[in-house]
Amino acid sequence: MSIGPIILIRQNPLLLQNKLSWEMKIKKKLKTVPQCLGNFRPTVGQCCHQCTPDSLSKKLGQNSSLGFHNLLSVNETHTRYRGWLVRRVCCVLFVSGCKVYESPVSNRLERVCQRNRVKEALTAEYEAPAGGDCRGQLSHLSKFLPLINTCISSGLLRFLSWVMLKMFSSVFGSIQVNLNHLPALHRASQEGSLLVYVHVRQSIVDYALVPLVLFCHNLRVPYTVCPLHINGSFIRSILQKVGVVLLPPSVLTEQDAEMDSLYSPVMTSLVRELLHEGQAISVGVSAASGRGGQWLARIRQLIKEGSVPDVSLVPVGISYDCVPKANTQVGFSSLWQCFWSLLWRRPEGSVRIHLAQPFSLKEMCESGRCRVDEWLPLQDLLLPVILNNRTDSVFGRRKMSWLLPSSPFASELQEPTHPQRDLSIAIILHLIFSATSCTAVMSTSMVSSLLLYRNHKGVSASALCRDVAWLTEELLFRNKDVGFGGSLEEVVHYSLSLLAPHLIIAAAPSRKDPLIVPRPSLAATVHLTIQAQIVTHAFIFEAVGACAVSAMLCEVVGSGVSSRVRSDGVDGDQVNSDMEFDVVLCQSELTERALQLCHLLPPGFVPPCQSSQSFALDAVDSLVRCGILIMEEIPRDVPICDFWKRDGALTWTTTDDPYHSDSDCDMEEQDPRSYKISQPSQCPEMLFFLCSMLAGHLRTLCWTITGLDLLLHTSLPEAEFVAQIRSHLCDTANNQKQHYESCAEEAAHTAVRSLIDLGVLSEELQKGGVFLGVAPLFQLSENRQKVHRFISQYLYN
Repeated sequence: MSIGPIILIRQNPLLLQNKLSWEMKIKKKLKTVPQCLGNFRPTVGQCCHQCTPDSLSKKLGQNSSLGFHNLLSVNETHTRYRGWLVRRVCCVLFVSGCKVYESPVSNRLERVCQRNRVKEALTAEYEAPAGGDCRGQLSHLSKFLPLINTCISSGLLRFLSWVMLKMFSSVFGSIQVNLNHLPALHRASQEGSLLVYVHVRQSIVDYALVPLVLFCHNLRVPYTVCPLHINGSFIRSILQKVGVVLLPPSVLTEQDAEMDSLYSPVMTSLVRELLHEGQAISVGVSAASGRGGQWLARIRQLIKEGSVPDVSLVPVGISYDCVPKANTQVGFSSLWQCFWSLLWRRPEGSVRIHLAQPFSLKEMCESGRCRVDEWLPLQDLLLPVILNNRTDSVFGRRKMSWLLPSSPFASELQEPTHPQRDLSIAIILHLIFSATSCTAVMSTSMVSSLLLYRNHKGVSASALCRDVAWLTEELLFRNKDVGFGGSLEEVVHYSLSLLAPHLIIAAAPSRKDPLIVPRPSLAATVHLTIQAQIVTHAFIFEAVGACAVSAMLCEVVGSGVSSRVRSDGVDGDQVNSDMEFDVVLCQSELTERALQLCHLLPPGFVPPCQSSQSFALDAVDSLVRCGILIMEEIPRDVPICDFWKRDGALTWTTTDDPYHSDSDCDMEEQDPRSYKISQPSQCPEMLFFLCSMLAGHLRTLCWTITGLDLLLHTSLPEAEFVAQIRSHLCDTANNQKQHYESCAEEAAHTAVRSLIDLGVLSEELQKGGVFLGVAPLFQLSENRQKVHRFISQYLYN
């Protein structure tokens, strides 16, 4: 880690109260994001040491920290010229001097038509002769011709890059790019490696930022897979001349496109030809649904067939102070309204972009580290525990086959039961995890997390400053980069000004320290929840371990073993001084609870190369590191270090398993360990803070199970079923006037998908699509209550 300037200092609370007055909040001019924060800058973006050790050993671009570059700060030093006139047209000179790798189409259409998968698809669809003329097949592929003929025009690319730089200057205060791994990308490009950039979808702005960053740093601009429905033919033609691969004009969504029997083989052949031309590709993957992952599956399929030797995957982490909202259906009128609104707005918020270290996809597939042989359906992992009250869990990882939807026209390689499809899903999961791990935590994300999970009833500005300082240190300790800087007061002021529409900030005349409360509305809570997701990702081990501790404490309270343990109806503000824990928690049982909970996590939190057992053990150990749990000393007749006096002599084992380790022994061979909850006054507050991070997801599952009472004997299309569930979630939140984060649209989709995997809901493929209904086993109210009781044990009150 590199040393940077110290710019975050703890301040005197009395001094903070004077500085954080309401008048100062309105009038104070704030700085944008400086270069770095804190004593040390964490090194992020390194490839996985377990899946790709050879790629990690190259250590390209990791010798020293190169800092950050503000993409919007273009001046005469970025050009070859100097003078007063240059300072006025420096942006034009800059884009004209950037290197562009042109991409002529040449005979790409004929090459796509000659591919066997395209010929077989045409034969099956139109009964065309296998050796037919290629020109006779063009009529059947006419709807794909604009996609196949997508190219990169140097003149148009330079012009649109200049437009985007000017446009983003009106939207964002700065776009900071981490330069540490750019030498690695330049080296890989010079060596002829095929680069595929992968980012997690947040906004359609992502698809413009990635190629713009690469263009401004003289890297090859990739062909960008953009799942947008563009209405105007003029806009489509412009975008397709700068390398944007759009959806076919006749479809609205990716799901509709995949239902076409020709779409998948044509797109796979197009990817093959682009890679043969030496082009780069940029793909966005949805963390919730896995949409976009089918493009990674196509690339992996080409490598397995030998059509492409190898590609280098580059995870891209993009973080916003405020995620831009944009419509997925773009037309000329919407673009005109967007440009007109930019003329009357001030730039606000910043963007931080991390380009991670490239790694070999072939190495990841052939190393065997992402093992999919232990993947099991969720109902096999949890239903024996839920319905049969088994005390031990089935070891394995949750299988998420829905991350790579199979079309009715899928080949044998893409069948749901084929292990190669599971390997493609593992790669998708790994890239979602890698891109999220190298994403910086912005100041708005920290403030949102603190207001939602630590101070949901309100907090003073001075106390919020202390919490921000504490959380920053915790994130840096976990090797998580932060995307802000400046003094403590500036950071908090900056965040509150951006989050002001979603907060209630009250300042009484008698006090100079304002009170900040999250606005109790659906839109405000969902916005804060989206901002806080990256903080939850950083604390996922502690959050899972805290929920496991909470579940065991609730069980103790229900059994009445200790009258000094109270959890029901106790708020975090009431337990700082009078809450005592006199309970011993068994390590095996605590790890078991954490193991069961990790199966319910949404995708992207656990890398597929880490086993669920290892994740559960790390979750328990993380609570020891942060001081919540203390290992209890058990008196022994024989010291634990005296191996000769233990039962039997030392035994030595031999194994040919390269993945064998001493920690893989059975639980019976280990000495039993137990933990006690530490007694410092801030321990309960920290425990509740960590539990709150997963409370929204768990509460959505509980409310969804309750809502199944209204849908017991009905079978509805998937979209309508999810809409009914979300309506029930919104009604429940409105009745309780709280917990609005549990009724977001993405939360409803994730909950329904989890219940399908758990076997509570059944899928049935009918003529009109996929229909959902309550499975016969869970038509009984008793079984639904068991599932509800199992999930709610992790949900603290």
